[in-house]
Amino acid sequence: MNKELMEALDILEKEKEISKDTLFEAIENSLITACKNHFGKADNVKVEIDRDTCDFLCYAEKEVVEEVEDDVLQISLEDARQISAKAQLGDMLHVEIKSREFGRIATQNAKNVILQKIREEERSVIYNQYFEKEKDVVTGIVQRYVGRNISINLGKADALLNESEQVKGENFKPTERIKVYILEVRNTPKGPRILVSRTHPELVKRLFEAEVTEIKDGTVEIMSIAREAGSRTKIAVRSNNPNVDAVGACVGINGARVNSIVDELCGEKIDIVNWDENPGNLIQNALSPAKIVAVFADPDEKTAKVVVPDYQLSLAIGKEGQNARLAARLTGYKIDIKSETQAKDAPGFRYEDYIYDDEEYEEGYEYEEGSYDEEYPEELPEGSGGEEYVEEEYMEEKYEEDTDENVEASQEQA
Repeated sequence: MNKELMEALDILEKEKEISKDTLFEAIENSLITACKNHFGKADNVKVEIDRDTCDFLCYAEKEVVEEVEDDVLQISLEDARQISAKAQLGDMLHVEIKSREFGRIATQNAKNVILQKIREEERSVIYNQYFEKEKDVVTGIVQRYVGRNISINLGKADALLNESEQVKGENFKPTERIKVYILEVRNTPKGPRILVSRTHPELVKRLFEAEVTEIKDGTVEIMSIAREAGSRTKIAVRSNNPNVDAVGACVGINGARVNSIVDELCGEKIDIVNWDENPGNLIQNALSPAKIVAVFADPDEKTAKVVVPDYQLSLAIGKEGQNARLAARLTGYKIDIKSETQAKDAPGFRYEDYIYDDEEYEEGYEYEEGSYDEEYPEELPEGSGGEEYVEEEYMEEKYEEDTDENVEASQEQA
C-alpha cells in the first residue's frame, strides 16, 4: 500500500502541480478526522508520516491512571504495562490506533477530506498561475458562445470574453485560436474566474512587445497608445538608441512585423508615429498623414490650436473625426483644428500668430512649439485646388513615420 500511495502522490504532483507536503498534510488531517468520527473526539490524536517511505503511525496520547474515567484520554496502569513495562502512574503513553479498525463512515469521511484538499489546492495552483499572467496576453481556443459572451479555453482554465470586451465585426468559430488580454483573475469558491478582452489598448502594446525585439529589450519604448478597437490604433514610440529608428523597428522589413499584428487584430489599421517631447511636434506627428501649417500648444491648459491647409482639413479630422480624436487621446491635448480660411475669419483667432510672412515661410521657419520645414511654392497652377502642396517624398516619409495610439480628441470646427 505504501508503494502505491507514493506512486499516486507522484502522479498528483506532476499532473496537478500540488506539492507532496500539502498532500501529506491532507492525509494527516484525514486520519485525525477519522479518529474523531470513530471515537467521538480526537484532541489527543497525533499522526506521523514518513515522507520517504509513506509509512504512517496514528497514535493517541493517554494518561496512565488507576481508575479509567475516559478511555479515549486515559489508560489503566495494567493496560499501560502491557504496552510499556516501565509505565508509571501519571505518565503520558503513546497508544497506537489501528486505522483498519475505523468504520465505513469514518473511512469515507477521511477520503472526502483528502479529495477536498486536493480540489482546493488545484484551484489555488490554477489561480496563482493565471494571476501572474494578469495584464498580459495569452493564446486561447474558442470553445462556445454563452449567450453573447464567449468561453475561451486557456489550457488549465476557461476564460470569459464578455460582449463589452469584444470587437464589433469579429466572429470566431469553435476551435479557433485567438490572443486575448487578461483583464482580471478572481478567486471564487468554484475556482478562478478569468476575464479577458480583445478591445483593451494594452493588447496592442503586448503584441508589439512580443513581435518587436527592440521593444522587448528596451531599445524602443512605447510612450502612448490610442485605440478604437476594430477600426484604428495610433501608437507613439521613441528610440533610446540614436542608431535605431523606432518607427522602422516597429514596421519591420516590408511591414512584416506590423502586418502580423494587423492580421491578429483582424485587419485593424495601425499608425506608428515618433514621440517628441515638444508637444507641438508630437501633435503634428499624431495628426499625420495630414499636412500641418502650424501648431500652438499650451502645456498648462493641455490645449492646442492647429492650422492646416484648406484641402487638408478633412484629412486631419478624419472620417467621423477619428483621426483628430485619436490624436487627442495619444497626446493628451484637446485639439482645435482649423483650416487657413477659418483661422483668418475666426474672432479672437489671430492668424498672424501662426502664419509668418512669405519670405520667412518659404525659407522654412521653425516655430517655438512646432516646426514646419516645407516650402510653399510661389504659385499654384490654376485649378490645382492645392494638390501641388503634397510632395510625394514628404507624404511617403509621413506615412512611414505615422502609426498611432489612442488618445481623446475634442474637435472644434468653425
